[in-house]
Amino acid sequence: MLVANVVLKTFEHGGWIMWPVAATFFLALCVLLERTYWWISLKRSIRPDAQEQAREALGTGNFGVAWQLGQQMQDPFLHNLNEGISHAHTSMLAAMHLHATKWIERSEARMWVLGTIITLAPLLGLLGTVVGLMGSFAKLGDDALQVSSITGGIGEALIATSWGLAIAIGCLLPYNFFRKRVSAFRGAFENWINHAELLVQSAKAHGHDIEAYAVERHLKR
Repeated sequence: MLVANVVLKTFEHGGWIMWPVAATFFLALCVLLERTYWWISLKRSIRPDAQEQAREALGTGNFGVAWQLGQQMQDPFLHNLNEGISHAHTSMLAAMHLHATKWIERSEARMWVLGTIITLAPLLGLLGTVVGLMGSFAKLGDDALQVSSITGGIGEALIATSWGLAIAIGCLLPYNFFRKRVSAFRGAFENWINHAELLVQSAKAHGHDIEAYAVERHLKR
């Protein structure tokens, strides 16, 4: 209760600008929670052992085994492989790249919101400080002897800036972390697609025709 009272009192002293500052905090919190949940869900869906089985099946020409693994799992990489296999009669590589792009876009979703808040929150805080300072110095015309009230007003005006900076700092670290995760996710997809292409070429060299299997899959639909 004591902490809550201090926060509310500080919020009131910050002036009207604290409302948009609080709105940026709430929005940032929602985005951070949503992105954290998305990445945790993605991590749980990835099955390295199934990916290895799919690669082995692909290299040996057992395209049906690789396809079934993708059908049974929620792994985005296995789904990516299935997308490539189903379009092998046209362009397997292009289909896998298009599918990977959709996943990369999902991983980057709402990141622009955090980037905007990192810049916007300190600016809102600075605006609150400027408005507060203008109000404090306006009191000089009323009573130049009330120095304590003026300095107190300046202190209160700085509250908005401190909150804005705190929000920006709190968003900056997870923002950079998520950006790093997106970069690693993109690199993993590139490695997966290139490896799959090499395995398919190896299977073709041993007489296995993935284009025929892709046509067969389409005819069974």
